[in-house]
Amino acid sequence: MGGDLLRGALPGGPDTAGTRPGAEPRPAGTPKIVGIVWGLLVLNTLGSAGAKTIIPLPRSLIQMVTMGALVAAFALALSVNLRLRIRPSAFVLLLTLLLVPSVISSVNLESGFGALFRCARLALFIGTLWLLSRWWDGSLTFVRHHIRMYFAVLGSVAAGLVISPGAALPELYGGRLVGALWPLPPPQIGQYAAVIIGLTVLLVVGRRIDRAGAAVVIVPSFVLLALTHTRTATLGMFIGLALAIGSLILTSAAARRFFTWAVLCGVVAAVGFASALRAWFLRGQSQEYLTSLTGRAKVWDALLAAPRTAGEKVFGMGLGDKSFGGLPIDNSWLAVYQEQGLIGVTLVAAIIIVLGGVALLRPPSLQRACAIFLISYCAIASYTEAGLGDASPYLLHLALAASLLAAPAAATPLSTSEAPRRHIPRWARKSEVT
Repeated sequence: MGGDLLRGALPGGPDTAGTRPGAEPRPAGTPKIVGIVWGLLVLNTLGSAGAKTIIPLPRSLIQMVTMGALVAAFALALSVNLRLRIRPSAFVLLLTLLLVPSVISSVNLESGFGALFRCARLALFIGTLWLLSRWWDGSLTFVRHHIRMYFAVLGSVAAGLVISPGAALPELYGGRLVGALWPLPPPQIGQYAAVIIGLTVLLVVGRRIDRAGAAVVIVPSFVLLALTHTRTATLGMFIGLALAIGSLILTSAAARRFFTWAVLCGVVAAVGFASALRAWFLRGQSQEYLTSLTGRAKVWDALLAAPRTAGEKVFGMGLGDKSFGGLPIDNSWLAVYQEQGLIGVTLVAAIIIVLGGVALLRPPSLQRACAIFLISYCAIASYTEAGLGDASPYLLHLALAASLLAAPAAATPLSTSEAPRRHIPRWARKSEVT
């Protein structure tokens, strides 16, 4: 079973063929092309800015690749869903509503023509999610796609580390791991590693993959996470896992055992490696610098103090590069306020609240636990990372959570022509007539 995760075979899945006793025929399973579409969405959200790569890649070329991936994803999703069959989704509906303040604020061109380009990108991203919603049935199919694609991205990071350690651990980033083949900054690498570690751990707890298969994903991902020195991703992973596994404690003995061992290991690590953990957490920074969130607070204060018109407060100033005064905002809520105004902040908050509320109302299950992990991780990361208001990995994580919380597809009833006909003896037919 060690290769089940990468091959896509999960035991105990839905009986899509209707082979179990009493099972009814269900809609056909997810086409393989849907996994390709999900991978293209991952490629689109990788971004185009970061560290210097071993082979210099022009930003225009990277943007062409990422935008081309989104166009291809939309085209492929449309090709397998020509009848435009979609499933109701409050998550995608709220994202669609988020387009309204984005377009209203962007048409003023205060952020340049790039704002309209970003609106078109967000519209394509949301349209692709609508087309994929047809296959959102509460199964773990998209979890496998998510882990597989981000593990491939981390594989490219590891390859860059092996080929050129100096380029992968540059002094410019304080010796933190960056993408040497594709320009990925440390926070992004840490995010990808933390998310697939958390999801894989939950699959182990749910007995959907054996420990050897999980170790292939978890061990190298954890090493890369440690090399990035990304505090937000690490804290988000541990807190998200605690909440997700906690949701299974009452119904899963494996979850109770894992939680107990995790607490014991955590206590031992905190006592025995306190100084090493503190050094890793501080990253050579002073306590004062850490208190100001590595300088982020100054940007946040300046952003909030900047004068705005009533329209800019309500609708924002248009989709930009998530910066203010040439410095990154590094806060999803302030970035949304800057670009999509108070309406955008309200809609993003509604997304988190709706997904979290639905997760709490669902009965305990592995799918619910994975959704809780993703929602809590994104909520925690939103404090020091931007991305909840535009096409980004964070929206892709939340889309995965929405697919896990979707109700299973209803059984497809047999038509009269498809219903099996039993042989009725002639004498029985006579008696029915009489």
